[in-house]
Amino acid sequence: MTQGHQNLLLLSNSTAPGRAYLEHARDAILQALDGRRSIVFVPFALADHDGYTDTVRRALEPLGITVRGAHEGTPRDLVAEAEAVFVGGGNTFRLVKAIHEAGLISVVRARVAEGMPYVGSSAGTNVATPSLRTTNDMPIVQPPSFETFGLVPFQINPHYLDPDPASTHQGETREERLTQFLEENDVPVLAMREGTWLRVSDGSMRLGGVTTGARVFCRGSEPVEVPSGADVTWLVERVGAFEVGR
Repeated sequence: MTQGHQNLLLLSNSTAPGRAYLEHARDAILQALDGRRSIVFVPFALADHDGYTDTVRRALEPLGITVRGAHEGTPRDLVAEAEAVFVGGGNTFRLVKAIHEAGLISVVRARVAEGMPYVGSSAGTNVATPSLRTTNDMPIVQPPSFETFGLVPFQINPHYLDPDPASTHQGETREERLTQFLEENDVPVLAMREGTWLRVSDGSMRLGGVTTGARVFCRGSEPVEVPSGADVTWLVERVGAFEVGR
């Protein structure tokens, strides 16, 4: 895919404490839409497609954006004709199963290559990467493949939480889980904290949002801190490979 044609907004999260749904990212969404006034929303990460789509309508229609759910017709046809697409968060395994069954992988890739804006949040951001392997979610269903849209060539881990030295939790930290991923795969991971997003446009990739920023995990090296506002286009220069072993 030609990176220069991409217009992506990949949000770590859709809600922020004390703020309405998508309120923290409204300006970024409008910038990504670049004057477009309709969007097809993909609600398949949650079970209640109608209710989820209504939530998005209430958030975006006051901004002058018409919202139609991908389930309100033939999903593949609606996405093929859409001005823009928004893929919402929820369970990534359920979302990946649904996008494969609906035949959305190839059509989303083709439309994004043409310059159609793609907005993702949480699970919708996970599926913008090559694989669901760095999701935080429980595998409540079994998709036919871990393959996702691959709109960026690296992995993303939304909702990233830093290790808490005072925590009494005995399970793996997020850092430990991503380190385990890199033991088996040689693919960089952009771990985005809450309130952070990745903006891809005009051939560049830049972090946006609040000042919490992100961390980049690469096989064989220590995680690198990346502040909000930083250019992370360099991530595309690293060719990754899955299941390469140790």
